Amino acid sequence: MSYIILSMLAICAASLSVNAQQADALAGAWHTQQGDVEQTAVFVDGYLSHSVFDVKNKKFISTRGGTYSAQGGKLTVNWQYDTEKAASNMPAETWVGQSGTFAFKASGSSLSTDLSGTNATWQRTDNNEGPMAGVWRITGRQQGDDMGQMPLRDRRTLKILSGKRFQWVAINVKSGEFSGTGGGTYTFEDGKYTEHIEFFSRDNDRVGASLSFDGKIENGQWHHSGLSSTGNPIYEIWSKLEK
Repeated sequence: MSYIILSMLAICAASLSVNAQQADALAGAWHTQQGDVEQTAVFVDGYLSHSVFDVKNKKFISTRGGTYSAQGGKLTVNWQYDTEKAASNMPAETWVGQSGTFAFKASGSSLSTDLSGTNATWQRTDNNEGPMAGVWRITGRQQGDDMGQMPLRDRRTLKILSGKRFQWVAINVKSGEFSGTGGGTYTFEDGKYTEHIEFFSRDNDRVGASLSFDGKIENGQWHHSGLSSTGNPIYEIWSKLEK
């Protein structure tokens, strides 16, 4: 009897180990391209953001994302935003919070998945290395001499960062409303956080621009200050999104 129990425990442990390895295998940023159209997928802290854009022609195409799990070669995403569905005025209850399932196989720097609608091969661009990797939400913004607090609500602004890629999204996780996004690559060195813009839904002319800010991580919070994309001074505090 004890041998049977030990064998069952060993099988369960092995299964959990395989699933954990598969989930970890997705962590980071991935890229695929067909012609001028590029796609990126960032998996970090249980969150996925999938974006489609054309840097050469300065064109934002779409983005979607939400929480995810990966098990047995199946990627399941619970959608919180989707620009195509929001633009088509689909009722929020038909897709917000609903799940989509995709096949995947990850091996080292290569990922095969039908996330884009057809099976494609993606290449890893980073492994979520560095202190900035995570899903951040804005929790404070300076207004005059005061730092206004911003509690978590259905309407929220997130920054989704891998080791090298960034994306901000302004979304409503209940109504499906989508207010804007921008993304690309970033660096964080010597107290300077710099974004290099590859797509910007509100103004395609922003593509190719770089924005630098003063930045520091203090008590687990990201202090972010400088000039916004519109040239206005900002001082913001960002915190990791609560699980």
